[in-house]
Amino acid sequence: MHEFDLIARIRARAALRGDVVLGIGDDCALLAPPPGMQLAVTMDTLNAGVHFPPETAPADIGWKALAVNLSDLAAMGADPAWCTLSLSLPEASEDFIDGFSDGFLSLAQQHDVALIGGDTTRGPLSISVTAHGLIEPDSALRRAGAQVGDAIWVSGTLGDAAGALRQWQAGAPMAPALQARLDRPTPRVALGRALRGIASSAIDISDGLLADLAHVCRASGVGARLDARALPSSAALRQAFDAATCLALQASGGDDYELCFTAPAAQRDVIHALSQTLNLPLTHIGEIVTGTGVCCEDVDVAAAGYQHFA
Repeated sequence: MHEFDLIARIRARAALRGDVVLGIGDDCALLAPPPGMQLAVTMDTLNAGVHFPPETAPADIGWKALAVNLSDLAAMGADPAWCTLSLSLPEASEDFIDGFSDGFLSLAQQHDVALIGGDTTRGPLSISVTAHGLIEPDSALRRAGAQVGDAIWVSGTLGDAAGALRQWQAGAPMAPALQARLDRPTPRVALGRALRGIASSAIDISDGLLADLAHVCRASGVGARLDARALPSSAALRQAFDAATCLALQASGGDDYELCFTAPAAQRDVIHALSQTLNLPLTHIGEIVTGTGVCCEDVDVAAAGYQHFA
């Protein structure tokens, strides 16, 4: 396919929203944000061999490319609205484009996200997405806001995606349940919206629980103490690895895209009720304390978290 055929193929499947005045096809998109709302904007890039194994199915690559951006919006409590897509491809394969679009646009449809533009180039497989969300003034969840005495919570289970990646790196078959978490993370958009007015701070877990919680501590000027025994794990992770490896993956693995948030102790019952309403485990894993950094017994905090240029 030529470049413009590729763009037309994606455009034909992309849905619009009423607030999109002009979508794909011109030099810019034109949008009409609702009066009084603020824009939340995030961007992530995914590269083959870094963020996903090169043999990952195109539909899974498409899903993940959007999911990691929606996870950022979820961490801020924003409602997803629009996105742009930049695709670098070694070749313009119809099969890849159709598969990628299947995953990307199915997730976009779930969250009423309109693809409004982007770019295509020839080069190593790389995907960049910019996602835009809407949020009322003064209601965004931020990393700054955690207070001494707040409880620390996490959604879902930790370590599954990192477990799948560990198996792939070792040349072993990935356990299906773990691979599903690596290939198709679930952005916790509904949880993020529900936490507005409840959580004092929030972040999504992309680089590892300890590393990402450390960002919250630095932004809030506090420390954190975690109970390693409380970190939630899946049966699939426990079946695939010994206890020490499970703990390391849960604490430092990353790629879970769950939400880690803090809230006053008085919100405990509200959060338990929210867990039931959303049918999503929300686990109390520690407390915010005076000091700096994150303390977690039996875990090497200094080695925690993924860094691209380390």
